[in-house]
Amino acid sequence: MSESNVSKIYSDLNKLKWSVTFKGILVGLFAGLTVALYRLGIEFATEKSLEIYSFLKMNPIYIVGWLILIICVGLFIAYLIKISPESKGSGIPQVEGVLLFGQKMKSIIIIPVRFLAGIISAFFGASLGREGPSIQIGACGGEIIANKLSNNKLEENYLITAGASAGLSAAFNAPLSGIIFSLEEVHRSFSPNILIAATTAALTADIVSKTIFGLKPVLSYVDVPQLPISQYLWLLPLGVLSGIFGVIVHRLLLGSGNVYEKIPAMFRPMVALLIALPFGLFLPQVLGGGQNLVQLSETAQMSIGLLLIVLVCKILFTTTSFGSGIPGGIFMPILSIGALLGSLVAQLGVNFGLSSEMVSVFCICSMAGVMAGSVKAPITSILLMAEMTGSLVHLLPVAAVAFIALLTSDLLKTTPIYEVLLERLLNPNQTHTKKKSNVIIEMVVELGSEVAGKQIKDIQWPNGLLIVGIRRGDQEVVPNGDFVIHHGDYLIILSSEQEYQYMNTVVSKLCKPM
Repeated sequence: MSESNVSKIYSDLNKLKWSVTFKGILVGLFAGLTVALYRLGIEFATEKSLEIYSFLKMNPIYIVGWLILIICVGLFIAYLIKISPESKGSGIPQVEGVLLFGQKMKSIIIIPVRFLAGIISAFFGASLGREGPSIQIGACGGEIIANKLSNNKLEENYLITAGASAGLSAAFNAPLSGIIFSLEEVHRSFSPNILIAATTAALTADIVSKTIFGLKPVLSYVDVPQLPISQYLWLLPLGVLSGIFGVIVHRLLLGSGNVYEKIPAMFRPMVALLIALPFGLFLPQVLGGGQNLVQLSETAQMSIGLLLIVLVCKILFTTTSFGSGIPGGIFMPILSIGALLGSLVAQLGVNFGLSSEMVSVFCICSMAGVMAGSVKAPITSILLMAEMTGSLVHLLPVAAVAFIALLTSDLLKTTPIYEVLLERLLNPNQTHTKKKSNVIIEMVVELGSEVAGKQIKDIQWPNGLLIVGIRRGDQEVVPNGDFVIHHGDYLIILSSEQEYQYMNTVVSKLCKPM
């Protein structure tokens, strides 16, 4: 390839940086508005579900009518999932499948199905959160805008990533978490262009969200005390327990899906809504995502016995709701489980010298720990706690518990839950229609990868791959076979549209730690 062509590629990449910046703002506006509407719908429906079950408990004669309604709604949700299988469950594995393996999303269908199925399920109190669907709704917005304004495959991926970041940002008023989530969980690597796209979209979506919902944090903890250094030893058992419960939730969520596979698909949502009925009548605290449980746990309004009962029931209810495939996320239910666990440990600890004022600190720490143990995205978990609570005074103990929980989860040989869900979604025989002739792949070389420290000629590259440039810091190099690749280098690869996904997958494996 001539130097003029290589220079043009670098020039195009530089233009791409500013293109994704401005288009990321549009993605953030779209995602912020749509996710805010979805969030309003979910919150309204969850509040109404509490009123409905309270009425049914006082007037049990109407339960028969409610059962008939459950059957009809369950069949309707199953129909929605049938016409839009990509809307099933969380939505995060579907987004990762698009970005990492070239799967397709029918964005125009997914958004209305997510709205309908998610809000209807919330009226019946399903124990599901809004964050996973919000991430997919945002990603769909990014794809829609990319299809209208871009003819570049790389830029399309950046805008889908930007939409995912904006979705999480708007769902929780947490722009930093949205940005880091894209790098830590979705791509699992760092790229300046991904960072730029995610940042502009997440911040824009946050502005939209705060305009609608106000500046108050989602979990407005007040006067969170600092944990004294003398009591830091408590973080070790709290981190281990958080990791263990994260693993328990992880395995039950996946196991419930296996159980539901034995039930015909059209009946699965119906079964989940039927299971919600006794919980709604006798333990309404576990209904919905669980934001109310977080507040109850933090203020220590439940006894140790009731905390234990609610904790077990919330875990079981969440796994039965999620395993059915009903469109809904697991972030908030996992956080509520963590808050319950933290409150339980803190109240038990009071008998052994722990100050009762530390309950809120333990709740926040355990939320991050359970999430890190199951999702295995510790940085996102830590930042999410800081943004959702609006306080940084507990950042060190939160980080300690998150990493202790992550270590516990690793020792128990737990695979990240979204990685397992993604593997279940992937279809290796799936083919896609390609419209463009050539695309550029940008890949970062990570420390400990197979290619780091080797000459280009000594690496077994896939047939047909063409490395047209390497970016090292501010330097842009046109390499030859003797060029030694260092970790931190960005490989600029030219691929045909037909080979894009194959090249992207193979090179990604070469550039990641062995």
